Amino acid sequence: MAAPPPSSSSAPAPLTLRLTPLEQQLRDLLVSVAKFIDEQDLGDAASAAAAAAAPPAEGGSSSSSSTTTTTTTDATPARRDPVVLRWAGGWVRDKLLGIESHDIDTAINVMTGEAFVDRLREYADVPEHQRRHGIGPDDIGRLHKVARNPDKSKHLETSTIRLCGLDVDFVNLRKETYTEESRNPLVEFGTAEEDALRRDATVNALFYNLNTGLVEDFVGGVEDLGNKVLRTPMEPLQTFLDDPLRVLRLVRFASRLEFAIDPAAEAVMADERVLSMLRVKISRERIGTELEKMLKHPHAVQALRFLDRLGLYHAVFTDPERADMPRPSTSAWHVAYECLHRLEQTKTPGSIYDLLVTCEEARYYAWSMATLTPFEQLPDDVPLRSGKPAPPLATQAARGGFKATNRMCDVITAAHSNRRAILELRDVVRERREGVDARDRFGMAIRDWDARGCMWRLQVLYAILADVAERVPSGAEAEPVLAEWQAFLDHLVDLDVMNAPSLKRLVDGNMLTKALGVRGGVWTKAALDVTLAWQLRNPGVEDPAGAIEEVRKRRDELGIPRS
Repeated sequence: MAAPPPSSSSAPAPLTLRLTPLEQQLRDLLVSVAKFIDEQDLGDAASAAAAAAAPPAEGGSSSSSSTTTTTTTDATPARRDPVVLRWAGGWVRDKLLGIESHDIDTAINVMTGEAFVDRLREYADVPEHQRRHGIGPDDIGRLHKVARNPDKSKHLETSTIRLCGLDVDFVNLRKETYTEESRNPLVEFGTAEEDALRRDATVNALFYNLNTGLVEDFVGGVEDLGNKVLRTPMEPLQTFLDDPLRVLRLVRFASRLEFAIDPAAEAVMADERVLSMLRVKISRERIGTELEKMLKHPHAVQALRFLDRLGLYHAVFTDPERADMPRPSTSAWHVAYECLHRLEQTKTPGSIYDLLVTCEEARYYAWSMATLTPFEQLPDDVPLRSGKPAPPLATQAARGGFKATNRMCDVITAAHSNRRAILELRDVVRERREGVDARDRFGMAIRDWDARGCMWRLQVLYAILADVAERVPSGAEAEPVLAEWQAFLDHLVDLDVMNAPSLKRLVDGNMLTKALGVRGGVWTKAALDVTLAWQLRNPGVEDPAGAIEEVRKRRDELGIPRS
């Protein structure tokens, strides 16, 4: 005898979601497009079937109608079920957590994303459809495709379009089959359950079925959301070997959502097989994207705690193209990033963080630079064949490890190169040495550090973090060290040199050569620095005569020719 069905009281109630007006507008539009496609394609199929069944024309051959050939393309699988659309992954997760989300991934059962978007445009071109869904000229944005790159674990092409004020990705449901011969999977159309199993975490494997208006959970994601845990839908090691970037994605989501990572997953995230593939298989641009999202989030410190505790540092912060890339000890790394977190959390007017981190871009740079402080314990590479200094190891790790921009690399290089000079001026203040009140000395040093847009404030912050990690490697008591740096910055404020890089020159090259009656030459830059130092010693003076006279007094020293 068959078991009776469970009572309605014991069965969990179906989950639905409350949509915003824009989301509801988008859902109605997409469901209508799916229906439009079904009606068109079924009509075309019926016409084709009728044509095939019709008797051959008089005098024609009957053999051509005796066999039917089915042709498939990249746009559709061999079968043709009705189009079903599901919003997938992060949007569903955030919706259930009550977090606002503007990016929506749309999974399609029987079409590629590009094919669906083409039909969506066809539908939206009809004036009646425009009126029905309130579609304006700006509601259908330009299509953007992200191509596949299987060698770097990017297995599926994605089509992205701006719809109803939301960024919407379209991609087909898929299953991935791996073989022993290749780590690149065979990607095919799949079911929603097969698609869910291939995702990085169960909480990212939830679907919202646009046709039914219900949440679909094939892997226990709703329960894991409630328990605030990140768990892989399949066996963790296999999940990470299939796509090693999932290791960093779990770190990002765990820090962002303040979730725990399932112990079974944590146990294999630093497996050498996974880390080896992360170093060589995943493009450094993709690693950089994950790291940037971690560090731009308010919970940046939690992401670095995960990277540190799980032993992921050397797989991320390295140059994989360099076989002999040095590996610094990370035993005191936590002191540096915890120090930055403390400075950020205790920000007050005039505090270290307030003076040195002045915008969101600077905050991202600050956290990025905090990841590189372990390299300060290592000796520099030997100079290049040209005699020029080799790039600092920290710069090499940033450029090769997470594809830091040229601008960020310039700041990192300057922070390393100027670190000793920064420490020296800090010691002048700390020990009240001769010249401690020489405004020109401090102002000219700051201008030198800031040359070519190298964000001198962040260089000082980098020096602080590295100094704390070096002097207080246990992290037990950093307060005395930070007090020295606060006194140094207070002194710069008292001297009024914090904005020295933006000081407007009273004297330019043309004015100087005209006053001296000579042509410019190699001496010009040094002479202009003399005038600028004079300005710093004489704040508020607007007459350039004194600055020019200072250059005249030092004419021979500067190598200025006589007229």
